Amino acid sequence: MINALPATAPRPDGPLALDLPLKSALARITHGISPAAVSGAMLDWWMHLLASPAKQLELSESAQRKLLRWWLYLQQSASGQCAPCVEPAEADKRFARDQWRQPPYHAMSQAFLLWEQWWREATIGVRGVARHDEAVTSFVVRQVADTFSPSNTVLGNPEVLERTLASGGLNLLLGAANWWRDAMAVATDGPPKDAEKFRPGAAVALTPGQVVYRNRLIELIQYESATASVHREPVLIVPSWIMKFYILDLSPANSLVKHLVEQGHTVFMISWRNPGSADRDLSLEDYASLGVFDALAAVQRVLPRTKIHAMGYCLGGTLLAMAAAALARDDPAPLATVSLLAAQVDFNDPGELGLFIDESQIAFLEDLMSERGYLDGRQMAGAFALINSKDLVWSKLVHEYLMGATTPLTDLRAWNADATRMPARMHSQYLRNLYLHNDLAEGRFALRGRPVALQDMHWPMYVVATERDHVSPWRSVYKIHLLTDAELRFVLTSGGHNVGIVNPVAGPAASRAAQFRHGERGAGQPYVDPQAWYEAAPLQQGSWWVDWQRWLAAHSSARVRPPPIGGRGAQRLKPLGAAPGRYVHEA
Repeated sequence: MINALPATAPRPDGPLALDLPLKSALARITHGISPAAVSGAMLDWWMHLLASPAKQLELSESAQRKLLRWWLYLQQSASGQCAPCVEPAEADKRFARDQWRQPPYHAMSQAFLLWEQWWREATIGVRGVARHDEAVTSFVVRQVADTFSPSNTVLGNPEVLERTLASGGLNLLLGAANWWRDAMAVATDGPPKDAEKFRPGAAVALTPGQVVYRNRLIELIQYESATASVHREPVLIVPSWIMKFYILDLSPANSLVKHLVEQGHTVFMISWRNPGSADRDLSLEDYASLGVFDALAAVQRVLPRTKIHAMGYCLGGTLLAMAAAALARDDPAPLATVSLLAAQVDFNDPGELGLFIDESQIAFLEDLMSERGYLDGRQMAGAFALINSKDLVWSKLVHEYLMGATTPLTDLRAWNADATRMPARMHSQYLRNLYLHNDLAEGRFALRGRPVALQDMHWPMYVVATERDHVSPWRSVYKIHLLTDAELRFVLTSGGHNVGIVNPVAGPAASRAAQFRHGERGAGQPYVDPQAWYEAAPLQQGSWWVDWQRWLAAHSSARVRPPPIGGRGAQRLKPLGAAPGRYVHEA
């Protein structure tokens, strides 16, 4: 049975109007996280733990063993250096410096890590607890445990204490000033310090081009050619609308658009409009129709009878996959290839972001959105920060509020703070039909009145995932192998959801540690599981940008003279203004 898309999101003047003031107030306090969802998960775990004497005995024995290990470690370390009794996780850098191996900090850090390990054991493997509730409980307990880390205190952190004594406490005064600056920015919904230095069109989004098409939801930018000849087939980029488009056209040194143009590609980019309250009823179908389908039609007016390399990033990639599946069913002519960057099409295992997806949580967000008709991007930022709290919350607390340092704002961090809004109806559909019901992967998601099947896509595909992605885990992205039999090149690059994609080839912005694994699957070849693929895929140093550009070139026809902005003839599009356009500046 096909799951019908919600006709609309709850409205402040609807039958649930009496509930909305209370729920909206709660949502503001909890940053959009449902108290009922969290408490229900914790209660499920606690009740099953109370009814599991065997698990209680196991935890009691584990606590005794850990206490003994810690005591023996203290005795051995008193007489000289010895190996720690517990090692932090590979990504945990809180206790990496040598000071943490000296007394009394070695005892504090080892005790904390053992205690943290015990709580991890306590929240998993309790018989009868629902899988989702176990994951939520483990996540919540980990967040609480992190607050008690000795690294988060002045006296418990040797680095902070050393800085405090050396500066006479100046670092704490500077840290208080940093905290006040950030608190005021949050209270006033203001931008971070120095954000004005990264204004689109002035410091970022500088690749020359013109807006050649505009509707109520998108502007379409055509970038100027930089070579004497270009590949015949253009590239159309569909970015995510959760943030502004210019992550793919940041500073000239790390602009993917500039790289493609310099390699002889004609590039078009969708710039999404930042919706407001009047757009509350825009749907996912509207985003596909006014976004992808209208953009494809506009590109075809600029370059008639020419196939298009379509690329989508993050949620833009998910939308592109939906639209491509519909085109494969109805009108396969426009596309030459499909590229998906850090984009999920199967949401059955979305990683820790799935912790925030259940009926209680979605209903809570719908009530929050009903007041203004949209979800503010800043409200989403809290969930993303919690998922990667060690890097985004606690490391900032130590670095800026205790050490008194200031982290320089970069173009990528400034872009990340340039939040956008999501219409209430669209975001509700996105959460319910994709995350909660997995309709796209299971053939229930409908466009143009009929369900789409990813299996129908037959174009060559280039799919990129990133190793440390908290938004689109690479094993989830890899599931595209199960959903289409098309020729497919899969690339797993180093970095996270943003840094792994913004992966310049050379210059000061290029990462020396950049590397990627890659593998090719021919059309119709059998499935290989992700672990087997990972072990067999060759590792290559450098940026995946070079690999993708070569793949695009290999799937393009002869080079031709660069097309004029807007095209030629009676169907040409009249330029509407210089890139980066008007919509990107809407706050």
